[in-house]
Amino acid sequence: MSRFTITADLSGTNALVTGANTGIGLVTARELARAGAKVWLACRSKDKGEAAIAQIRQQVPNANLEFLALDLGSLAGVRQSAAQVVSLGVPLHLLVNNAGLAGSRGQTTDGFELHFGTNHLGPYLLTRLLLPALQLAGTARVVCVASRAHYDPKVFDFTNLRQSTPTVAGFREYGVSKLCNVLFVKALSKRLAGTGITVYSLHPGVIASDIWRRIPQPFRWLALQFMLTTDQGAETSLYCATEPSIANESGLYYDACAQRKPSRLARDEELAEKLWQQSAEWVGLPAELS
Repeated sequence: MSRFTITADLSGTNALVTGANTGIGLVTARELARAGAKVWLACRSKDKGEAAIAQIRQQVPNANLEFLALDLGSLAGVRQSAAQVVSLGVPLHLLVNNAGLAGSRGQTTDGFELHFGTNHLGPYLLTRLLLPALQLAGTARVVCVASRAHYDPKVFDFTNLRQSTPTVAGFREYGVSKLCNVLFVKALSKRLAGTGITVYSLHPGVIASDIWRRIPQPFRWLALQFMLTTDQGAETSLYCATEPSIANESGLYYDACAQRKPSRLARDEELAEKLWQQSAEWVGLPAELS
């Protein structure tokens, strides 16, 4: 059980958590279900997703859970998954963009650097395509799990985003992708002002989770010894998703269940707008929301 306790009654609400088959996504889905929400566990593997559902139901027997296939590294796959949700015609009260990868190399199926494509561009497209369902809720929240690693980049080079990961471990590219998460929330909150949909980005802490699975041993084992548990790591996600006192806040960055000042680049309005515009072009959507 995470130390942050959800005080809100989420009965009758619908939530979607990406990467919910493991790590802090699994804990987030479990605690939202415990509070009464219906939760879609959106992840790539059906077997792992269904195993996660079975695991949650061992602790929360009456949990209302459903698996949703989602591959954030494929824009076509994101479109298909979002269309499936929107076609149901039900309100989506909470979207938690939790899934991500680190320490990897390569490109997505659409030719983007792997971290950027999976950690930013996929969630960017998913969020935009799910806006009709979020709007149906009247009042909704979008939570984007970023990282303190967003402080690391000192410059932002758009030309590096359409090539295979140039560094050996991908840590630099991971930091850029997490910076994109914070910038995305900044730009999205501006566009959703007054709609009832609020947006949050956060650092969950350095978590001992599967996100580090591709880091070679013995480095991975050593690093895991100094990390938080997944229950501890889910606290700020749950705080941003459910805490009543921040219901009217939007576009801000949180760490340890408190508002924090993001990096200099993350506060750059011009960069946030440029990233939004370029992301829209790359996913084939108009820059402005309909």
